[in-house]
Parts: sequence; structure tokens; C-alpha cells
Amino acid sequence: MTIFKLSDQALGAIMMALQKSLMEQSDITPVLKSFELTPTDGKEEELLVTNPPTVKIKPSDTTSA
Repeated sequence: MTIFKLSDQALGAIMMALQKSLMEQSDITPVLKSFELTPTDGKEEELLVTNPPTVKIKPSDTTSA
């Protein structure tokens, strides 16, 4: 049995999913369930997320003086 660990990229994708769900006040579960995982080619058995979430920030209407 092969044991995989999350890569730094996969952990970052999870953190982005959390940030997105907090900003949008939405459920994180569908985003996590939609993750497509693939093993890395390196010597360590790690997983990558091939479709990480994107976070779009709306520009602010206020201007700083």
C-alpha cells in the first residue's frame, strides 16, 4: 500500500479554499470534493491539486489620501 502526504502546493490549495469560503461565506465542502489530486513524480509520495481554487478580489471603491 502506498501512503501519500499532501504537498506544499496541496496545502496551499486547501488554504485558498478556506479563504474563499470565508470571503464568500459559503460551504467549503463542494470545493474540497471537487479537488483533482495527482501524485508527484519525486521520490517522496506527495499529492498535487491539479485544479486549485482561485480567489478574485473586487477593487475597493475608496481611495487612500
